[in-house]
Amino acid sequence: DPLGKESAEEMLSALLGEGKDLTPLKRLIIERTEGTPFFMEEIVQTLFEDGVLQRNGTVKLAKSMNAVKVPATVQAVLASRIDRLPAHEKELLQTLAVLGREFPLGLVQRVTRKPEDELESRLSRLQAGEFIYEQPAAGDIEYIFKHALTQEVAYNALLVERRKPLHEFAGLALEFMFAGQLDDHLDELAHHFSRSDNVAKAVEYLGRVGQQAAQRSAYADAIINLGAALDLLQRLPDSPERIQRELLLHLAIGPALMATKGWTATEVELAYTRARGLCERLGDPPELFPALFGLWLMHLLRGELRTAYQLAEQLLQMAQNTHEPALLFYVRRALGASSYWMGEFLSAQEHLGMAITLYDPERHRPHIFRYGGRDARVVCLSYAAWTLWQLGYPDQALQRGNESIALAEGLSHPYSLANAKLFMGFLHQYRREPRTAQETAEAAIVLSAEHGLTDYLAFATSLRGWAMTEQGRKEEGITQLQEGLAASRPELLRPQLLCLLAAACMQTGRLDDGLGALTEALAAADEHEVRHHEAEMHRLKGELLLRQDDSNGVEAQSCFRRAVEIARKQSAKSWELRATMSLARLLARQGRRDEARTMLAEIYGWFTEGFDTADLKDAKALLDELVA
Repeated sequence: DPLGKESAEEMLSALLGEGKDLTPLKRLIIERTEGTPFFMEEIVQTLFEDGVLQRNGTVKLAKSMNAVKVPATVQAVLASRIDRLPAHEKELLQTLAVLGREFPLGLVQRVTRKPEDELESRLSRLQAGEFIYEQPAAGDIEYIFKHALTQEVAYNALLVERRKPLHEFAGLALEFMFAGQLDDHLDELAHHFSRSDNVAKAVEYLGRVGQQAAQRSAYADAIINLGAALDLLQRLPDSPERIQRELLLHLAIGPALMATKGWTATEVELAYTRARGLCERLGDPPELFPALFGLWLMHLLRGELRTAYQLAEQLLQMAQNTHEPALLFYVRRALGASSYWMGEFLSAQEHLGMAITLYDPERHRPHIFRYGGRDARVVCLSYAAWTLWQLGYPDQALQRGNESIALAEGLSHPYSLANAKLFMGFLHQYRREPRTAQETAEAAIVLSAEHGLTDYLAFATSLRGWAMTEQGRKEEGITQLQEGLAASRPELLRPQLLCLLAAACMQTGRLDDGLGALTEALAAADEHEVRHHEAEMHRLKGELLLRQDDSNGVEAQSCFRRAVEIARKQSAKSWELRATMSLARLLARQGRRDEARTMLAEIYGWFTEGFDTADLKDAKALLDELVA
């Protein structure tokens, strides 16, 4: 950063002394450099090298001020200084610039192949010229360019055709020097080989850097490096080996794209569709399974449940044909999740239970980045929690949700933890616990924003909006809900999020808006055959109709009965209880208290747990009221 006038003068006095005859020169340097310290230093160095300044105890002006030429930029100063170096020193400086801002002596020796005494002599002269400095290091001697601009100017002065072999030499030297620790030097290896003509090595190391980035949840970096590897791969001749490399890169980039672009993004579809096509060219290798799994997940989140379920069944057939037990876990996970969204909760429970039993950390955890990018057990536990709530076991659901949170926290994997937090937040919403739901949603928002998890961020924003509305912050909450909905791309959750909006509108008296949201939710659910929230949609519609006008009683009663009917078919006891309460209240108002009491007592009597949850407390209170 530029120095102020006084500080700039102080710096030049330290460099040149206090001689009165130097005052005009100092003024010129500060004016031209605008007080930028590095620029000022390089100008002073240039003036000494040009003979304008001489040091003999004190610094004196050896030429008139008319002879002083100050280049317009620091880059021009550096270029001029580098050009004046003897040819062998200039060549060495440019070679060092290829190696990087910092570099060990051992690497310089391997790339330059100069005798040790000759190399050390030239390095010493470059240090004397203040182009590079020696810096402390454990083991090998290390050097660093005085400034990034020094390296940049030296590098740019080198012809591209000269740079390429130097980058390759540097990459090969690093491979040799760190043969047993390549994972610690992947960035450097990818950097050098991608700037050389060794395309095969560049693809290899860019791919490894990308996968390493994904493992530390740096998804944007993963996409950049894996994408660069895919681009470079096109320069290699077509062969089975190239096809295999491309296939692995697409399978690696798919989960990173899901995390940052969203599960339903076009880029995700292209990656997995291409992977499936490459598998066909290779004769259906083992990689076909993760390629189809990626397509299953994409179609599921798009709300294309029929296609998703067909892919899950195809995965089942493949797992059975290969007799590979590890694959059956992913099959059960796929079938369980698909069944859940289709409203087939008993089937979902069966598949998810089998998946949780089949999970083996040693077999499955290493493949976390190949199958959706999240820990598969965390996902299964999260879905199991939702399913148990639907089936009428709110306490067991909470236990499963807590298991998923504990597991995800132990993994130190942000994507998995965001998944567990989001599912847990919605479980608290099911249990009508707005304060806890908001806290959990906000934790998911922080994780999602930090790691660029776009879909999770949208879902969690909607959930927080619902929770805020329930706690009295109604207008702010509805705004949050609408923001989340606007940002949410997967069709799968849209009916559920619209239900949250409808409930919030009911809280604020926006009955027409609430009915509009439900009309959209029902249409979306029918279009995509998303049935997990269907009973609640009809119940909410009935409640909104009643609040809109008492004359809507007949239509509202029809909605409540439809909700009860759907819930019973799905074995969704929690939805059945809620819908029955709505119907019982209406019947009581119509003077049909015995009928209301009988039906509510029947469903309430089914429950064996969760008596401290809001729904069961309300049901008990209503029963007591109907008995009185």
